[in-house]
Amino acid sequence: MASLCQACSSSSATPLLLAKRVFSLASSPFIFMREHKIPRHCNSFRAFNAVSASSSASTSVCVDFKDLRSNELVELEYAELNLNHKISEEVGHVRIRQHVNPLSSSFSKPAPVPVWDEVYKDPSLPLMVDIGSGNFGRFLLWQANKNVESRNYLGLEIRQKLVKRANFWVNELGLSNVHFIFANAMVSFEHLISSYPGPLEIVSILCPDPHFKKRHQKRRVVQKPLVNSILQNLKPGGKIFVQSDVLDVAQDMRDQLDEESNVLQHMDTVDTEDGWLTENPMGIRTEREIHAEFEGARIYRRLYQKRQLLPET
Repeated sequence: MASLCQACSSSSATPLLLAKRVFSLASSPFIFMREHKIPRHCNSFRAFNAVSASSSASTSVCVDFKDLRSNELVELEYAELNLNHKISEEVGHVRIRQHVNPLSSSFSKPAPVPVWDEVYKDPSLPLMVDIGSGNFGRFLLWQANKNVESRNYLGLEIRQKLVKRANFWVNELGLSNVHFIFANAMVSFEHLISSYPGPLEIVSILCPDPHFKKRHQKRRVVQKPLVNSILQNLKPGGKIFVQSDVLDVAQDMRDQLDEESNVLQHMDTVDTEDGWLTENPMGIRTEREIHAEFEGARIYRRLYQKRQLLPET
């Protein structure tokens, strides 16, 4: 297979145009793409393995990052969605409130259950739920765009304007397998997911609000009731993926899920020294992940799988 490495400085194309020419190929438990491993904190070059839609020849394209800011890196990572200029007049440019109190009375009511066959073309498909979809849901949109016929995607987000923007983009992309709901997952997860017609296959909790102060840690989304609800609804063989750029938050999520070792088992390659995943299995980074790594932070990840039911004897 032929490979070609081009720096932006030696090409008339801009980094974004180079990225838009890349076609992705999947090879993870979730999607159909593998991104080359790149040393952490390396902002000079990032290589993507590409396979042309019309050719089996593989091409590696390197993009010079040294003059880009972190928000431009986000645009580059998600360039194939072409969302930069798709802005809802109703929502406009959203200013994000970083931390929201999920225990506030304004978030105490469960979100209404949608009519699933109006939300999804085929509501019997396996479902991936992303708790705290973050900055406009690009991560889930990318996943949905890669798996149009095989899986549905649901984003639960407590910031309403982000939900409006994400659903606007769903319509712009013409996707019928992804939807976002304004919901407090601590209150609404069981109510919503137990009503879904198909199996729950994947749950992701990626860089949730850290709520640093000790008196505020009860606001963290991964609490015992939510863990129980996830385990109750997750199909045997289903997966839970958690990550954070805040070690204390990652350890908290890990400890709570490790307590369920009779139900959950670890997956993927774990660094034996500290117990975190050595790779991101999702095929693409979240926006928060991109910003954090740009600043030199480490991402702490764990992947779990629900154990298969043992046959009755």
